[in-house]
Amino acid sequence: MNFHPTSPADQAHHAPADVFAAGLKLHHIANTAYPIGHTSTMRPYRVPNAQAQALGAAAWQGCDRLGLYVHIPFCEKRCGYCEYCVVDPATLERDEDLYFDLLVREFELYRQAVDTPAKTLVGFDIGGGTPTAAKTANLGRVVAAARRCFQLPEQVAISIETTPKIAALEPEKMRALYAMGIRRISMGVQTVSPRLLQSIGRTTGLLAHNQQAAENIRQAGFKRFNVDVMYGFAGQSLGSVEATIQHAIGLAPEYITLYRMRYKGTGLAAQAERVTLNEVLVQYERAAEILHAAGYQATPGKNTFSRLPSDPGTSHYLTQRVIHGTPYLGLGLGAQSLSEFTLAYNAGAADKRLEHYCRMVTAGRLPLQDLYHLSLPAAMGKMISVSFYFGEINLESFERKFGVPLVRAFSAEVDFLLNQGLVESTPTTLRLTKAGVRASNGVMALFYAAAVKAYLLEKASNHRNTDGVQKRATDDSAHSASLR
Repeated sequence: MNFHPTSPADQAHHAPADVFAAGLKLHHIANTAYPIGHTSTMRPYRVPNAQAQALGAAAWQGCDRLGLYVHIPFCEKRCGYCEYCVVDPATLERDEDLYFDLLVREFELYRQAVDTPAKTLVGFDIGGGTPTAAKTANLGRVVAAARRCFQLPEQVAISIETTPKIAALEPEKMRALYAMGIRRISMGVQTVSPRLLQSIGRTTGLLAHNQQAAENIRQAGFKRFNVDVMYGFAGQSLGSVEATIQHAIGLAPEYITLYRMRYKGTGLAAQAERVTLNEVLVQYERAAEILHAAGYQATPGKNTFSRLPSDPGTSHYLTQRVIHGTPYLGLGLGAQSLSEFTLAYNAGAADKRLEHYCRMVTAGRLPLQDLYHLSLPAAMGKMISVSFYFGEINLESFERKFGVPLVRAFSAEVDFLLNQGLVESTPTTLRLTKAGVRASNGVMALFYAAAVKAYLLEKASNHRNTDGVQKRATDDSAHSASLR
């Protein structure tokens, strides 16, 4: 594998107990959204702009199977909890057709640069933003471009996101999505608390649309229906979480996904300090308890619950990323791509504006804003972070991808976790225990590259611990170990 030489910062060793404690203390940023502090921790691997076009294409040579993500940065309104690349909603009517022209052109640029028709898609997600805010014809152009530029097997379920309002008021659009070959749909309910909906800038009237939306989605033909709900908001009560989960169950989706509020980069970032780790853990545990009782299952720490046996509930695109670390190509404004040895962000990732993306695509250049040539530790950190969407690391996939067993690459870290009772070994995975779920932010931090660990340790030394979670996690770990 063509990894970048490891930087001195990534060759350092940090005591597992210290990194674990830092991850718990900084639980709002130590999560699956890796890397952290990338402007400093990833600096040694940033590719100069003059070399980005060549490496950005070369990174996909020899990669025959990959996921595809297409980003649609439009919404009716930007919600306070949103951390994603979304442009001013007022520009939708003006810029939509232009944006889809650029997307189709970006497809063609990659077709020419890396011979995409020879590559097979193992997953295909259309996300945002709210992709269904766009015209049906434009969404059809995206699906047609994917079929034209890649091999897209019939068994790969294309997945798309919608809102209750769109699904309720535009049943013809739901039918059109199914007719164009989209087979999985995800709808963001988030919460049923009118007070909370108002405080996060989401229209409270959407609650009235939820049931009609679910009925329209079913009538369109969808048999893979996911409902997203959120927890961990400042001021959110446990009762509010319980009511939201019961409401989601009442919509009878195949899957329900719990998203913990991640404050970094959102309009609610200043509220992060008002939420303790213990609060979000209790909310997650109660939600999981209700879902399990209703027949929705998930392994410890997994955030998507499925009522279909042997179906993880996530899209094919995300499932491949989580279990196997499969490379994925992101198209569109601010989209992220991960090859076997590069991590890239498209133009617009920083400023959320179309101008730079438009200039690059129009000029016939791959719209790469930042490209990083990953070292082995950085690539490992990226794969393992995403693995924790399922609460476990697939040992076979890790060794196949990096040529070394996980227990050898992270011997001190794995020993620490096993001794603390935070993980357990299965024949194919290293899996979080119940105690590990409560301390998952600390667990994840142990697998970050050393430069990211150093970043966390420095921030943690200046951070006020407000909730005593580290002691609680340690107590839980000791209790779990005593029962083994």
